[in-house]
Amino acid sequence: MSQDQTRIETANAYQVDVAPGRRRLLNVLAGAGLVTSIVAGLLTDGPTLWGLLPIVLYAVLCLLGLDIVVGTVVAVLSGVLIAGLSPLETGTLLGESLADSVTAIGLIIVLGAGVGEVLRVTGVASTIVSGVMRVAGDRSRVAVVLGVMIACLILVASLGTLAGALAVAAPIVLPITARLGYTRAATASMIFIGGCAGLTVAPFAGSNVAIMTAADVDYLTYLGYGAGPLALLSLVLGPFVVAFIQRRTVGTGDDYDLSELVSGDSATTARSPRIATATFLVVLLASVVYATVTEAGTSFPLLALPLLGIVTGFAGRLGARDIAEHMYRGGAKLISILLLFWLLAALFALIDQLAPFQVILDELGPELATISGFGVAIAVALLGWVGVPGATAAQVVLLDKVFGTLAASAGVGPAAWVVVLLFASKADTYGPFPNANMVGAMGLARSSDLKSMLITGWMLLLPACVMYAVILLVTT
Repeated sequence: MSQDQTRIETANAYQVDVAPGRRRLLNVLAGAGLVTSIVAGLLTDGPTLWGLLPIVLYAVLCLLGLDIVVGTVVAVLSGVLIAGLSPLETGTLLGESLADSVTAIGLIIVLGAGVGEVLRVTGVASTIVSGVMRVAGDRSRVAVVLGVMIACLILVASLGTLAGALAVAAPIVLPITARLGYTRAATASMIFIGGCAGLTVAPFAGSNVAIMTAADVDYLTYLGYGAGPLALLSLVLGPFVVAFIQRRTVGTGDDYDLSELVSGDSATTARSPRIATATFLVVLLASVVYATVTEAGTSFPLLALPLLGIVTGFAGRLGARDIAEHMYRGGAKLISILLLFWLLAALFALIDQLAPFQVILDELGPELATISGFGVAIAVALLGWVGVPGATAAQVVLLDKVFGTLAASAGVGPAAWVVVLLFASKADTYGPFPNANMVGAMGLARSSDLKSMLITGWMLLLPACVMYAVILLVTT
């Protein structure tokens, strides 16, 4: 089981293990930060640069390995102390944060997990993969590679989750790639490339909704400037990357044993998976078209996702109680994400109240006019790639709240901001270091060749950097 899957099955999706020495250091830093917050709250009033302290505290604690939810609690408490809020005012802040659009993104992620569970038990997920692979056939090696990548892309885009979707796809595609002589490393490369491309274009994935909300753009704009180019680049370069990985691993004992590739119980209970699949795809397409035409915002997925789950469940001949149970079971795995986004909404409300960036903007004044929009875009994108901790959706929200005003002042428009937030939140999936998504794809492909997976990521990341740099040059 992959690290990503293991975390999702725990009560806290962001739970991490920290060594005792590191834990003591984190406790000292958190305590020192809170004490400093108390002093700052006593010495300042109104807009203040001390409002940056909760953000710095959050970043430092999470980068050092503290549970993200706990780190957010510490940051919120720091903001409350600096702002000097009373218990009643703090309660009011938390209550108002429940209705914030940031909290809505967390709820969208939870609902998406519920729909994913319905797609799994109705057989929709496995039907999508099997259908794509039948169309691709198994006579042409290039067709098989593209078929695997496209199947993973569609499935991940439909479910809005990487680990869960690839877990469904892997038992179906592994016997096909094994019969054609593809190594475990090459197969891992296929499903990783296709899955990551699918996660990028997923219309209702939490991180993508966060990007569209932050940049105030519709899905087509998000697709045209950000997600579409990366997905297309992945499909174009994918066969060449897989061929390279195949050449470097063939004959090294990395082949599959076909006798091991026996599909297990898929836990499918539906009697009409094809009807359920057709229904799901029609409703999904209609939802995306409607959201695009009406320029629907964050609130639309709150209706679209439950509707997708209910309609697909009924089409798969599940009862109302079964649909509810599967939606609950899927969403419950990610309830900690809803808590995280609620706390983030409160944190950003406190930052708005303390207004540290307004102080900075007032001090800089006309100097902002001389700042290159392209330079600001590159700086924020790189900062998000290597320096901002958190899940992708939370990362997007944090970067937009912290740097959105500055970027707008420097002339970074909505299209460029889409590129910045997309790169900042997703580039680390491709490198420079191993991550849970890489390890998850390797585990599902039964590969242990981490070097090949890193090479796969870098062979996509480097061209993507050039591509997005050109897009930013054009749009800023």
